[in-house]
Amino acid sequence: MSSYNDYKKKALEDPAVKAEYEALQPEYDIIQAMIDARNQKGLTQRELSERTGITQADISRIESGTRNPSLSMVKRLANGLGMRLKLEFIQEGAAKTAK
Repeated sequence: MSSYNDYKKKALEDPAVKAEYEALQPEYDIIQAMIDARNQKGLTQRELSERTGITQADISRIESGTRNPSLSMVKRLANGLGMRLKLEFIQEGAAKTAK
């Protein structure tokens, strides 16, 4: 296990940290899905920028979690990746996959 995963596991033992982490989970999921899709397509941030018209700096900020994209921007990113955006609402308490 990596030192990051060890740190994360220990940090999440604190109820306050765990609650905040879970509150931010949707944002983390969007960021990770975007990074995974871009890497799967073999695109750099600059190439995705050229396809979407979104600046490379903004793509970097989204991927680092310092900028929250609008739904319109997420749709443009999906289009630039040659993908379709799918949004789901899941019942509270439904089984979650381990991260």
